[in-house]
Order: sequence, then C-alpha cells, then structure tokens
Amino acid sequence: MYLVVIAWMYVVLMMSAAEATSSNGTVLGALVTLLLYGVGPVILVVYLMGAPARNKAIKKREALARASHVALSGQDAQAAVDSAVEPDAGSHAAGGAGIAPMGKEP
Repeated sequence: MYLVVIAWMYVVLMMSAAEATSSNGTVLGALVTLLLYGVGPVILVVYLMGAPARNKAIKKREALARASHVALSGQDAQAAVDSAVEPDAGSHAAGGAGIAPMGKEP
C-alpha cells in the first residue's frame, strides 16, 4: 500500500514542478496541485485503508479487557450469584400497587 502512495506522491511532485517551471504556470498553482492532487487524496486513502487495522486493534483491546475483567471478577461473581435472592420470591403479586386497570376509576 505504501509503495502506491510513494509513487503517487512522486507523480504529483513532478506535476507540481512542471506547473511551477512552466511559462504559463505559477508557484501558487504548483502548491494547489500538490495539495489537491497529492496531500489531500493520499491522507484520505491512507486513513480509509487503515480502518480495518484500527477496527481489529480495537476489538483485540476490548477482548483483552473483557478477559481480564472476567478473570478478576470470576470469584466475586460466583459469590454474588450464590448469595442472590431469587426474583419474585415474595408472596405479593407482581404489578404496580395503586394503579387502576384501564377503563376503571379508583
């Protein structure tokens, strides 16, 4: 990938030099050519081509963090599960207290 970038920058540099030394060209035109044909597109292409590598690094970092979190809290999590109260273990009905059914007034 970098070989293509280097070759393209060489071509753009030669275009800019031809623009600057031409009898009809200007140095400002050469700078605009360098920026618009060279630096801008190269930065964009390198950024877009590096996206899969960045995503892979992020996923690897998250997996390592998740694995270390599970390893550190594995014993604590098992103790919390053993001592947890079962849901709906009370003798009360589920639902909101004091809320009338639809269409009924209290």
